[in-house]
Amino acid sequence: MAKVQLDSVLVLGAGKIGATVADMLVQHQPRLRVALADRLPAADADRPDPRVRRLVLDAGREDDLCAALSAHDAVINCLPFFMAQPVAAMAATCGTHYFDLTEDVAATQAIRQMGTTASAVLMPQCGLAPGVIGMLGWDLAGRFDTLYDLRLRVGALTRHATNSLRYNFTWSIDGVINEYCNPADAIVNGERVKVQPLEGHETFTLDAEAFEAFNTAGGLGTLCESLQGRVRNLDYKSIRYPGHREAINFLLHDLRLIERRDLLRQVLEHAVPHSRDDVVIVFAAASGLRTGRFEQETCLARIYGGELRGKARTGIELCTAAGVVGVLELLQQGKLPARGFIRQEQVALRDFLGTRVGHHYAHLGTRAPTPAEREAEHA
Repeated sequence: MAKVQLDSVLVLGAGKIGATVADMLVQHQPRLRVALADRLPAADADRPDPRVRRLVLDAGREDDLCAALSAHDAVINCLPFFMAQPVAAMAATCGTHYFDLTEDVAATQAIRQMGTTASAVLMPQCGLAPGVIGMLGWDLAGRFDTLYDLRLRVGALTRHATNSLRYNFTWSIDGVINEYCNPADAIVNGERVKVQPLEGHETFTLDAEAFEAFNTAGGLGTLCESLQGRVRNLDYKSIRYPGHREAINFLLHDLRLIERRDLLRQVLEHAVPHSRDDVVIVFAAASGLRTGRFEQETCLARIYGGELRGKARTGIELCTAAGVVGVLELLQQGKLPARGFIRQEQVALRDFLGTRVGHHYAHLGTRAPTPAEREAEHA
């Protein structure tokens, strides 16, 4: 695979995640020209950032979007999930390398079809889950001669929520609703299946702290397809504090707000606060046979907020931005295909952790040798 020269990157969506992506790009790749676009003028337009060019752009206007995409080598789409498919289609038409953070399964399937004829890269699902969790899952799978079970768990949690949900919003309301209301992919007894959101409830402790987890949509990306035939059971669940699922289930099913998602959004936006005091938990467990012995291996990382370019950023902002900025760097290094649809599990976890932004996931870096590596050691 050849290195890809990138001189300019357009970030669509100037919300918290989009702004963090732009800052992370200029922090770690100072030679890149970075533009941050949104349909509304910047609130701090009177204090322009010399490193990030601000654009007013309505991505729903095709002519304006085409002109903006054509002027840049790559685009990182940080708009809501329902904008993934139209922006990706325009990027494919313009020959602009495309990346996004969507968890939406239907959008990803559509983008995959576009990739069969695209002259540039189309790589959706580049955040945390889907995103880095897929890299981790694939890496764990490769550590076993025979893989039985792979369990992937991720939680973007408020550290001090005081409401009955035990939850404040740390990222997109639309994204949370989407993953709580749509069926999820899984592999059960070797068969790919759809499982219902909020089901598969489980409780567990990590470092003596109690959590619960349940099915949510989109977190696995394309990993079910990639591991079909290689694993007996594979699932993804969102981590929350105990009691959250029961309260959400009341809203969605007892009050039937799952049938009125616009009203559900209004209720949540009005009643559930946003919080910037967060922690992101990434937990994975795999079990299977290694050299004839039944073994289990686990990975656990807690990611907190920090400072980026003099601004306080939350844990979810940093780890989500790192997911997409890291794969962009790997494209530049020639460690990814230079065209077509790219799955997250095509990214070697070791390569990702070795990027300039991989330190945000440093605790995932310790691992046992793969079977192939063990054979090489004994050769």
